[in-house]
Amino acid sequence: MQASLSRERPNQRPEPRRALVTGSAGFIGFHLTLRLLREGWIVTGVDGMTDYYDVRLKRARLEILRRSNAFSFQEIMLEDDASMTQAFDDARPDVVVHLAAQAGVRYSLENPRAYIDSNLTGTFNVMEGVRRAMPAHFLTASTSSVYGANSVMPFRETDRTDHPLTLYAATKRANEVMAHSYAHLWGIPTTAFRFFTVYGPWGRPDMALFKFVRGIVEGTPIDIYGEGEMRRDFTYIDDLVEGIVRLIATPPVAGAPVDPVIDSLSPAAPFRVVNIGGGQPVGLIDFIEVIEAELGKKSIRNMMPMQKGDVRETVASAELLELLTGYTPATGVKQGVKTFVVSAASAPCRSGL
Repeated sequence: MQASLSRERPNQRPEPRRALVTGSAGFIGFHLTLRLLREGWIVTGVDGMTDYYDVRLKRARLEILRRSNAFSFQEIMLEDDASMTQAFDDARPDVVVHLAAQAGVRYSLENPRAYIDSNLTGTFNVMEGVRRAMPAHFLTASTSSVYGANSVMPFRETDRTDHPLTLYAATKRANEVMAHSYAHLWGIPTTAFRFFTVYGPWGRPDMALFKFVRGIVEGTPIDIYGEGEMRRDFTYIDDLVEGIVRLIATPPVAGAPVDPVIDSLSPAAPFRVVNIGGGQPVGLIDFIEVIEAELGKKSIRNMMPMQKGDVRETVASAELLELLTGYTPATGVKQGVKTFVVSAASAPCRSGL
C-alpha cells in the first residue's frame, strides 16, 4: 500500500495537500508549481534568485505564481541552514520536491565551487529539513548526466553510474547517494528522478533551443558542438511535469518492487531512481532543422568540436516510469518546438529571448 499524501481525518474532507518546492522560480520549478496550484495544492516556493542567468526571467515567473493565494514564497539560498529550517517549519509539507541546484554542465568548468555550495551543502540542508518534517514523499531532481561514460543505450536506472564526466554530474550522483542514506536511516519514501534534455517555454536562456532560436532570428552564427553528431533524448517540459506529478503519487515502498528486473528500488530503503524521458533520441542537426522549418529561416552554422564533459548520445529507458505511472513522455520535437516558437512570438519573456 502506498503512503498517504494527505492529512485526512475520519468523517472529514481531506485538507489541501501541502508541498514545498525548491527552485520554484526556475524553469522546471515554475512549471511544476503552476501545475500543483492548479490541482489545488498549497505550495511553498523556495528559490535563491541567483544571477546565473537574467533574474528578470525568474521574477516574471514568480509574478505569475503569486497570483494564487495558495502560493507563498521565500527567497533563500539553500546554503542558509537557519532560513531553510524556518521554511520547512512554516511549510509543514506533505511532499517535498527538490529542484533547486546549480545547473549547467559547461558552467561547472568555470565555477566549480558553486556546485559544491548549492548541490552538496544546499541539498544536505534540504534533506535535514525533510528529516524533521517527515513528509509522505521526498522527490529530488537528478540528471541523465550521471550516466557519464556509459555507452550502452538506452540508459537504465539499474545501470552503474560510477564514471561521471563533469563535476555537475558528480554532485547530482552524490545527491542520489545522500538521499538514499536518509531514506534508509529515517524511513523517508524518496524518489530521485533523472531528467533528459528538458526544453520548452520559460526555459533558461543558456539552453540550446534558446541559443539556436535567437541566432536564427538575428541571423548570427550558432555554435554546434560535436560537429552536429550528438543525439539527445529531448523532453518537453509538460511531459516532464506530468511524470513528476505522477511520481508524487507513487512513493516507494520498501520491499515492494514493481518488477524484480528493471526496478531500481533499493533493497535497504524506500528509495528508487526513475528516468523521465521518452526514449526517442533526436540528432542535433535534425533538431536544428525542425527549428529552421518552424521559423522559416536557415541557420548560419559554426561547427565545433566536442566540449569537455559532453557525451555523444543520451537515450532514456522509459520502462520503469511506465510501470510505475502508466505514462511515457511522448511530445515530439516538432510539436514542442512549434509551441515554444509560438509562445516566444506572443510573449518574448517566456523564452528568455
